[in-house]
Amino acid sequence: MEFYLEEGRELNPNSSTLILPALSVGNVGQLAVDLLISSLKADKIGCLDDPNVLPCVGNDAYSPAPAGKLALPLEAYESSSSALTLVQQRSPVIKGMMIEYAKNMANFAAANGKKHVIILSSLDFGRWKNIDMSSGMQMYYLSSSNADGTDADCESLGWKSLQDYNPGQRMWKHLDELAEEGSMIDEDFLFEELEDEDYYPSLPFAALFSCFKAKGIKVTCLLCYCSEGDNIPEAFYMAEATSKFTGLNQNQFHGNGADKWIAPFSWQSVYGPPADMSLF
Repeated sequence: MEFYLEEGRELNPNSSTLILPALSVGNVGQLAVDLLISSLKADKIGCLDDPNVLPCVGNDAYSPAPAGKLALPLEAYESSSSALTLVQQRSPVIKGMMIEYAKNMANFAAANGKKHVIILSSLDFGRWKNIDMSSGMQMYYLSSSNADGTDADCESLGWKSLQDYNPGQRMWKHLDELAEEGSMIDEDFLFEELEDEDYYPSLPFAALFSCFKAKGIKVTCLLCYCSEGDNIPEAFYMAEATSKFTGLNQNQFHGNGADKWIAPFSWQSVYGPPADMSLF
């Protein structure tokens, strides 16, 4: 993975926290990172080039009048007011290369002095056990703070640790082995039939979690359940949870009035441009 700084930009040495999405159902993590970048008015400081991420290109997602600036698959942003680094991922990882991508991202974080990584992702609503919607949406987490995945700071916010996380389960153990430097993929393991308990460790956030942990970097995954469709409400919920977890205050956001959030300009056409009414 290569990191290319924008002209005249440099990484803030005081920024020790990195926030990034892990692609999953509904793309909630990406949408939440969009909200954070837009609302904090974070500055683009560079882009990352990784051979394991599918190439894509688009127009600037955050300006109300895009000036023709290219948006690339992996871009890094920094918020000077909050000392946060954010990475946005706009295209998926090539099938079978998630571990390599996660290792490269962990090396990038370690090389640039990151002490804490926060991964934002979503889980399939159909897998949710013990559903209780009486209190609305619920945030789940997975942390490297303790061996069982728990974290006192997350618990104090009323979040629940990831259901069924078991570091001794075969897939989690396999991920930990793969995350070590010089490890080789077990070809026989790839063709084994996945079981129900393998669902969580088969997702992108799990590979990232294991690789950051292997580098000795504290990592926290913030997770919510959702279905495919309009996942903007889940994105606001996850962005708000991230705001609380990182200790951001109202003054660091640039929304109007009581609403601190600024929806990115690109969200206006999230389902494509409106139909040409002359057709009717």
